[in-house]
Amino acid sequence: MEELNNEGQINIELSEDVAEGIYSNLAIITHSNTEFVLDFIRVLPGVPKARVKSRIILTPEHAKRLTRAIEDNIEKFEAINGRIKIQDEVPGIPMNFGGPTAQA
Repeated sequence: MEELNNEGQINIELSEDVAEGIYSNLAIITHSNTEFVLDFIRVLPGVPKARVKSRIILTPEHAKRLTRAIEDNIEKFEAINGRIKIQDEVPGIPMNFGGPTAQA
């Protein structure tokens, strides 16, 4: 549960299992007039089915704030590490990760 300290800041608790994070190499974003839904998926080579590993539901205002925060962090990252290169073509699903097709 979140608590407010004397300065009006929220103390946030991060449990060990959540702190480990969930790897995702695909995100699907959908929206309605009241919310944005971000589904994070892990696609693996040779596996024809991928599962949603995490779903985050945001209000439109929070989705816009998240976008701005990510853009700000990308700018800071690129200032230190150089420009992030993105392929012009988005790989299709399923992704083959640039390797040979798996055979049984």
